[in-house]
Amino acid sequence: MNLNLIPNIKHTDSNNFFLLAGPCAIEGEEMALRIAEHILKVTDKLEIPFIFKGSFKKANRSRIDSFSGIGDEKALKILKKVSETFNVPTVTDIHTNEDAAIAAQYVDVLQIPAFLVRQTDLVVAAAKTGKVVNLKKGQFMSPAAMKHAVQKVKDCGNEKAWITDRGTMFGYQDMIVDFRGIPVMQQYAPTVLDITHSLQQPNQESGVTGGKPELIETIARAGIAVGVDGLFLETHFDPANAKSDGANMLDLKHLEGLLTRLVAIRKTINTF
Repeated sequence: MNLNLIPNIKHTDSNNFFLLAGPCAIEGEEMALRIAEHILKVTDKLEIPFIFKGSFKKANRSRIDSFSGIGDEKALKILKKVSETFNVPTVTDIHTNEDAAIAAQYVDVLQIPAFLVRQTDLVVAAAKTGKVVNLKKGQFMSPAAMKHAVQKVKDCGNEKAWITDRGTMFGYQDMIVDFRGIPVMQQYAPTVLDITHSLQQPNQESGVTGGKPELIETIARAGIAVGVDGLFLETHFDPANAKSDGANMLDLKHLEGLLTRLVAIRKTINTF
């Protein structure tokens, strides 16, 4: 996989996995810069190519009073500042065709949310920007079905598509990861494992999504063992008070230990 297609990504010949990481949503400039700086120090040390993640708005909310953002342009400008301050690429998710062209002015990777990955117009709008398009596998889709989403991007003349597995619905309020799907999806595009959203517990009676963050390392270790190309995780210095998805985010203080162990696993696997 050619990561050199992404501006500013720090790339080595270590055959390491790459990382998309950051808070669920951009809550403000100070928090975004603080989280990005911490992740970058860790990934530089461990030689992990890093892309900073942050949603500029949250359109998929259970309740109308849930946090949806600080303002589209304000959040996108913060993502741009993170990129310029730390010389790292950025990724954000889009929800409408109009979002694609707007967000493409500020970030390097456009992400299609799992619930929207079958929306042809949205995928096409993202592909036509020429940016990398990260397609999150629908919780309701088989791994093999993702070949059609990837083909939509390629049919627009854009070869820069990724797939991200974020779990599959298991009953009404739980998610599972079928690791058999990773090599299937890698036939179509570089494949990332979302190790935090895969542990969501959606559809709670309260209208606030739950999660099992204590299993983040379990899912991550399995993904690295299977051979994923990259990992996606959401992290925050105060998950309990994060404005979105705090229930399944990794506490930032645990990031270095987790990634250190995952790099060790990757290096062991690469010797075979």
